[in-house]
Amino acid sequence: MRFGVLGPLAVWTDHGEPVSIRGRMVRALLANLLVHEGRPVSADRLVEDLWGGAAPADPTAALHVRVSQLRRALAGAEPDGRNLVVSQAPGYALRAGPEAVDAARFAALTGRARASGDPRVRAGLLAEALELWRGPALADFADEEFARVAVARWEEQRLATLESWAEARLELGEHGDLVGGLGEQVAGHPYRERLRAAHMRALYRAGRAGEALDSFQELRRALAGELGLEPGPELVALQRAILTGDPAEDAPVPAPRSTRPTTNLPAPVSELVGRDPAVRRVRESLTAARLVTLTGPGGVGKTSVALAVARALVETFPEGVWLVDLTAWDGRGDPAELVLSVLSIPDAPGDPGPAGERLAAALRGRRTLLVLDNCEHVIEPVAELVGALLPAVPELRVLATSREPLRLRGEVRRDLPPLDVPDSDDPARLADSPAVRLFLARAGLAPEPDTVAGVAEVCRRLDGIPLALELAATRAPALGVRELAARLRVPGDRFGLLGSGPRDAPARQRTLAAVIDWSWRLLTEPEQAVLRRLAVHPGGCTLAAAEAVCRGGVVSGGAVLDLVAGLVDRSLVTRGEGPRFRLLESVSAYCLDQLGRSGEEAELRRRHAGHYLALAEEAGPRLRGPGQREWLRRLDAEAANMRAALETFRHEGAAEPALRLTTALVWYWFLRGRFAEARRALEAALAVAGDAPPELRARASTWHLGLSIRLGQAGPERVTETLRGFPETDQAGRAHAAWFLAASIIDFGDEKTTGELLEPALDTFRATGDRWGEAAVLSTRAMLAHLHGDQGALEHDARRGAALFGDLGDDWGVLQARDWLIGLADLTGDWAEAARLAEDDLRMAEDLGLWSDVAGRQAWLAWVHVQTGDPLRALHHAEQAKRLAAELGQRSGEVFATIGLAFAARRAGRLDLAEEHLRGLLAEARDRQAGDGDPPYLSMVLVEMGLLAGERGEHAAALPWLRQGFDAYR
Repeated sequence: MRFGVLGPLAVWTDHGEPVSIRGRMVRALLANLLVHEGRPVSADRLVEDLWGGAAPADPTAALHVRVSQLRRALAGAEPDGRNLVVSQAPGYALRAGPEAVDAARFAALTGRARASGDPRVRAGLLAEALELWRGPALADFADEEFARVAVARWEEQRLATLESWAEARLELGEHGDLVGGLGEQVAGHPYRERLRAAHMRALYRAGRAGEALDSFQELRRALAGELGLEPGPELVALQRAILTGDPAEDAPVPAPRSTRPTTNLPAPVSELVGRDPAVRRVRESLTAARLVTLTGPGGVGKTSVALAVARALVETFPEGVWLVDLTAWDGRGDPAELVLSVLSIPDAPGDPGPAGERLAAALRGRRTLLVLDNCEHVIEPVAELVGALLPAVPELRVLATSREPLRLRGEVRRDLPPLDVPDSDDPARLADSPAVRLFLARAGLAPEPDTVAGVAEVCRRLDGIPLALELAATRAPALGVRELAARLRVPGDRFGLLGSGPRDAPARQRTLAAVIDWSWRLLTEPEQAVLRRLAVHPGGCTLAAAEAVCRGGVVSGGAVLDLVAGLVDRSLVTRGEGPRFRLLESVSAYCLDQLGRSGEEAELRRRHAGHYLALAEEAGPRLRGPGQREWLRRLDAEAANMRAALETFRHEGAAEPALRLTTALVWYWFLRGRFAEARRALEAALAVAGDAPPELRARASTWHLGLSIRLGQAGPERVTETLRGFPETDQAGRAHAAWFLAASIIDFGDEKTTGELLEPALDTFRATGDRWGEAAVLSTRAMLAHLHGDQGALEHDARRGAALFGDLGDDWGVLQARDWLIGLADLTGDWAEAARLAEDDLRMAEDLGLWSDVAGRQAWLAWVHVQTGDPLRALHHAEQAKRLAAELGQRSGEVFATIGLAFAARRAGRLDLAEEHLRGLLAEARDRQAGDGDPPYLSMVLVEMGLLAGERGEHAAALPWLRQGFDAYR
């Protein structure tokens, strides 16, 4: 049961249905108990508050009657409602839980906002708190003596929260959006100086300084004329700052936000009908709890409600709201890797450690919401992951959907019931019920009284399960509501089909199975064939894939489009962006069962695997040319289908196709930074026994070794042996392998071996006219030249590599080559060229979704602006780079960004911030000294510490820092 006092007195069931409390005295009794927030109220106090001087002859008995009426009203709405009103000396109390009263939730949200140092988090939490208000507090009892103090307190808290929210928005540089709304609030509360100050700042920063000063004069006249007072010193200081144009009152640079997407939530394709109370209830639960699991039977709409909740919370979780769909995951491997993939967090160079620890490190310090959808078939590994993440990442919230809870400490379970159909014949009441509204909307019917009565009967027979209603609604235009209802009246067996499902399954699940079965039986044979064949696509599919996989037998190739369109119209197939087609979880499970019975499953899975093998091999060369962006995104969408294809090849012992698939996909995995996934897939393919061309095995072994080296799981000593696996006839393949291995071992500092691998590869590429290979070698060789300080070789190789990659349309390659051109500009002090290259590259990297490169270019821009004397712009870029590198787990990139941040902070006069980051860099350097010697940036940081001490006038402290810096440089 939930209670509302932030507006007119209101009561709702746990599922959000309004509860009617009849009688003003009974409502006043409830309001009085709520005002006292769980504390007992004496019987004498209640009698005085309810009746005043007109108490009945037997006030104790009269009060007892009102208490009994209140208990009956609550018991009629919820089974345990009667127990909420308890007798407790010296009178009565209302025992509502901490989340049950909106005022308590309001206080919890504002408390969390005060504790946050992030203005964006504060703004989101405060906005969520203000949304709880439905009008003036206890509007229907605000004038009663018992309510006045509480109402005044709540109203003051609302206004203070509004002021804090406005100040957080101003801190974020969002003054333009505040002007109108704050003006209305100032008009209603003209003497609140903090509110007026926020409005004046918003006006001033929006370029309306005259209006800001007029607002001040308006308050001054009102105070002098009515109260004989002057505005407070803070407001006077603000007026003076506006008059003088004090830079301190200038609009701040907008707070840095991640340049990469912070959500992957799909856009809604239809209205969510009848679930507003459930969405509100889950949102409220996520306010207080860090793990909320939405449970319920299949088809009840758990995913739809979870997505609606997540969309509503995007602003509250500014650093990420991510959907992780577990439907296609078979439970093998580590679920943390799946989440890392969804968050586009690449594997870090060197030994990355367990995926769960990397995920925790990437999420730590970020206010993030993970939506883990369809957990029931992998409940154990998911529960283990969530159980490890929550204590390690304090700002993380998890919303899970499952047919059973995760059973973890602190978990709040919210059971999602079917949609309600009232036990009534009133057409108006029926038409307003959630189940009937959903059916009418999906069937395209008007709420006529006769129609509504038939629809209500259909909804009752279908137990109010949304998916069952949607499937049945597609038949209403053809059958009519009356005929549909008549078919549901078959005694003992709805549709005559309930016996086809498991008889020991819960009734609602049997109902859903029956509706899907009924929908199936109404399909033509070609429609049934296409529907069951679509089920082999765990990640959904494009129309082209559907035509390739689903044709054959009773289905001609040209008929697939019309058949799929018909299945979409019947709500058996959903259409997403792209367009992509997929089956809902319950429909997919049913169709996989039908596929198994059809005798064609093995052939369909081979056809599916063959189609995605062809797609992967088509993608390979396109990932190195002008179609790179498009093909990266196409392969992103097909990840689950590619995994299923590899599993099919493994299951059938098809070694050659398994190796072809993984070697075709490995460059995609590499570009996306998924080294561990690529290595694991290659290992699985290499383990399949069977015949395969030696050059194919050699290519897969090379990729496997190179990735193992990058992950810190192998060393350079196996390079020569691996390259011997290439036959003499495959010199081109050997050259590509040599380049990739050289690029993998260069970070080990083995410059001699790197050079020995690169030179023969370059000769082969030039002899065979392989311009991509030539560009790749030149870019890697530019890195060697940078390490040697050879500016001539660096410029030649980097420029030639960038030009070749540019001619080929390979933007990734251009980024790699031009990174060393930026390094060259840094060496020569050509800051204008460095800035131009970094800005151009930044747009390119963002477009490709190569977020490690985005972080790197932001860090370069920060460094360039430090050198050119623009510390404010440097701070902006450095903060962006540091945040993004931390999100990606790229420690070296985070260090580079922190150097720029520290140097920019000192030059901007923010000495404390500079010292904080410089000391962090020194701590990092000490950790490095224990293993690999001094990091190259140590001398710079030590000198900067000396300069910082000098700016503070601490000259005695500055000299030792400078000496240490000189020693480290030597």
